[in-house]
Amino acid sequence: MSGAILVSPIKVKPTIVNYQVTWVSDASENVGGSTFNAKTGTILGVEFVPGTSITQPTDLYDVDCLDALGISVFDNGAATSIGSNLSNTLASHHVPLVGLAGTTIYRRWIRGGPLQVTVQNAGNTTSGVINIYVVDGII
Repeated sequence: MSGAILVSPIKVKPTIVNYQVTWVSDASENVGGSTFNAKTGTILGVEFVPGTSITQPTDLYDVDCLDALGISVFDNGAATSIGSNLSNTLASHHVPLVGLAGTTIYRRWIRGGPLQVTVQNAGNTTSGVINIYVVDGII
């Protein structure tokens, strides 16, 4: 995979950072291989914003984000990425969760360090933005 990402860490509040990830797919309709460093904390939410007009991705494209161990930090608590089958016309907001024994659900904590965004089935030379909001500590 190739494609490209550009990451802008934006401080929203003293303890909250938005990692704004702008992506552009390659001719294989994918993005992957590039990483960025994130702080340790809890993911409050993730926004997926598709490109528009000629950079609009293919409908039902897929986005995931993997930590240094290859574990999805976009898991929805049921072993599926919150970035699966995204609309190419509507922005969406999701919360990655972790479930214990099918009953306890809590927000995704990340250990900090490198994260790798992957985009698949997006179409040739399309784009979008992923906003990943991370707050200090465990909530």
